[in-house]
Amino acid sequence: MSLQIQFICELPNGVHARPASHVEAVCKNFRANIQWFNERTKATGDAKSVLSLIGTNTIKGDICQLTIEGEDEQVAFERLQAYLEKEFPLCDEVFAEVDDSIGPLPRSLANLNPKIIRAKAVCGGSAKGKLYLVSGVDFTKMTDFPTACSVDQEIEELQSAVKNLQKFIEMQISLTNDTSKDILSAHLAILNDSQFNQKLAENVVEKGNAGKAIVATAHYFSEQLKASNSTYLQERELDIRDICFQLLQKIYGEARFPAKKALQEDVICVAEELTPSQFLELDKKYLKGLLLKAGGTTSHTVILARSFNIPTLVGVDTQSLVQYLGQNVEIDGELGVICYDLSDKVNRYYQLENALQINLREKQKSFLDQEGRTVDGTKVEIAANIAHPMEAQTAFSNGAESIGLFRTEMLYMDRHNEPSEDELYNTFCQALESAKNRSIIVRTFDIGGDKPVEYLNIPAENNPFLGYRAVRIYQEFLDLFRTQLKAILRASAHGNLKIMIPMISSMEEILWVKEELMAIKQQLRVEKIPFDEKIQLGIMLEVPSVIFIIDQCCEEVDFFSIGSNDLTQYLLAVDRDNSKVTKHYNSLNPAFLRGLDYIVEKVHHYGKWVGICGELGAKGSVLPLLVGLGLDELSMSSPNILSTKARLAKLNKAECRILLNKAMNCRTALEVEHLLAQFTMSQGDVPMISTDSITVNPDWQSKEEIIKGMTDKLLIAERCRYPRKLAEDIWAREDVFSTALGYGFAIPHTKSEHIEQSTISVAKLATPVLWGEEQVNFVIMLTLNKHSAGDQHMRIFSKLARRIMHETFRNQIMNAQSAVEIEQILKTELEI
Repeated sequence: MSLQIQFICELPNGVHARPASHVEAVCKNFRANIQWFNERTKATGDAKSVLSLIGTNTIKGDICQLTIEGEDEQVAFERLQAYLEKEFPLCDEVFAEVDDSIGPLPRSLANLNPKIIRAKAVCGGSAKGKLYLVSGVDFTKMTDFPTACSVDQEIEELQSAVKNLQKFIEMQISLTNDTSKDILSAHLAILNDSQFNQKLAENVVEKGNAGKAIVATAHYFSEQLKASNSTYLQERELDIRDICFQLLQKIYGEARFPAKKALQEDVICVAEELTPSQFLELDKKYLKGLLLKAGGTTSHTVILARSFNIPTLVGVDTQSLVQYLGQNVEIDGELGVICYDLSDKVNRYYQLENALQINLREKQKSFLDQEGRTVDGTKVEIAANIAHPMEAQTAFSNGAESIGLFRTEMLYMDRHNEPSEDELYNTFCQALESAKNRSIIVRTFDIGGDKPVEYLNIPAENNPFLGYRAVRIYQEFLDLFRTQLKAILRASAHGNLKIMIPMISSMEEILWVKEELMAIKQQLRVEKIPFDEKIQLGIMLEVPSVIFIIDQCCEEVDFFSIGSNDLTQYLLAVDRDNSKVTKHYNSLNPAFLRGLDYIVEKVHHYGKWVGICGELGAKGSVLPLLVGLGLDELSMSSPNILSTKARLAKLNKAECRILLNKAMNCRTALEVEHLLAQFTMSQGDVPMISTDSITVNPDWQSKEEIIKGMTDKLLIAERCRYPRKLAEDIWAREDVFSTALGYGFAIPHTKSEHIEQSTISVAKLATPVLWGEEQVNFVIMLTLNKHSAGDQHMRIFSKLARRIMHETFRNQIMNAQSAVEIEQILKTELEI
């Protein structure tokens, strides 16, 4: 006789992947058969299967029933009754609302009235190409399959297809060393999944046909996964269909189920959705951009696109683009824009944008192979943060001197089970191949809290940043931790690896980790497996308690890496994801700076080194403070490396230390900001007028092109980091009144926080341009830093306006033939 429990589902998001996995974990402790029934949907699911539970489509408020039948049904009944009452309601939380709002277009583009479609950018960059449609895998249209003489033959064909596809994917994995390897491994895991194969077997018997069985299996899992509230599981639905389509190709041949046509010109591919295998088939020589209706940041196709640096947008209204197939479109992965029906003016805008990127790359190229050093010779290692082994090559190609943070948690996410020791070993070896004996710091997995891994069944928490995560979960998941340590140690025999432990808050944790590490080293010695006997062990310094035992920590570890994001929020007690308190989250708080100074001083006193791997390390405006602190290493995302080296080469360590002392004596973060602005302005010999901000006879044909060109030039001259924001400040002034002064002159001007070095920029135009209602031949642009300009802004503007009234000055500057002549005239006339 069965036992039953009736209850109401109170979970805010219903039974999606996470709560389903919790239910499954509890039910699997019993031998009894346990069925979940939803009275609203009339659906029944096996409570020991996540996919089956998701398939009941249970949402908040549904009346449900558990039916328990078997030899230990009474014990199961009592445990589940307590679970449903006390634990089940707490195993999920309300998902944070995602802000999908898209910012305005830069005015220099918006004023051109481009025809655009907005979408979510998931991979940056811009590209132009002909719009090319890629059809998705639609199983609803696949109904006619030839049938063999018997069901046994159909079963044999299906089993053979599975084996052949397994071998094919294994071969692909062996031939690739990039992100494709991770995606292919995930597909192989699906193909080997027992539930997947069981469903295939059931369907081929029921349908009597291998093709129909594959389609039915794809439909079964697709419906379950699409119904899930888990973005992760929703995005795996496409992987299921991808595998099933490849099985059809193995059985019926590519003549019946063809691969995509070869690309023969630059294209922007548009698709309702694109499977990973479809993406890998496309020739990357001609694939310039990707527009997808479906897909998210964890989609395997999107991950692949990012690894190939292909600008990609998702959430695209693909239907509206069909009429433009075969025509050129521009995709902007920074703005989240598709420009179609391109006008000459829009084409020119993107020509200027591409020229800017080429110019920047060329300017920074000299720093590719240089060490990070200040002007007075102080060494500061500039390292990269990565999350996948393939990113190591990109990092070193962008000038990284080392890998300061290899986040390994991504190796455990987006999959159904944990990676094996050999898989991790091969992953670390792959990263080491790119390093060529440069060091890689591997941070052991920071799983839990805000980085959930479905198959570990770690309960959701109200405050994940302070919760059960990182080193705090290692004792429960000891095999997982030991496997990773062993893989790192084995790989250390092939290169320069270091181990770093996240979220350390006490000496007990350090000592426990060292015991585990020593035990694994001894095991490898017994097994005669080589490893680096002197491998360094470090910790993330992100919990404030470590600051007060740093002397003891220095006795046990070799290095420290400051996680500035977490240390800031823990030290200031601010949840950086809570919009109501984010104004208090500021790493320029003098208390935080004093904390950093204490850390670096103590660590160096004990002869150890310390770096920083949070977002703070990549902020150019804060770089003087970091140099003043005396940090040994700064680790950041790859695109920031060259610009950081270039800025570092202009700084003097002693001057930066004086600045830091002043900053630590400030009373507010705002005072520190003003101090930094003044330092930047006074730093080095950077005159307000110089040839690097003067342009003679540029091919600019509109006011929009002039403002964009002049602000872009300030970026190249390293006087401004965000030219689009500076341009918006200039346009805001133009909205109030036109700055055309007559006589063919315009003086656009602004006081802005986005100009680091107050500058007078000049453009002597090849042909007149309409500026408001006047024709302009000569543009003098004033951009002054608002923290340090005082009344200088209006004094210069007034002086210029008075000079322009005099014909002698106008003729002199209009007839100047070079940037040097213009510079000398303005310096003399303005007495600068």
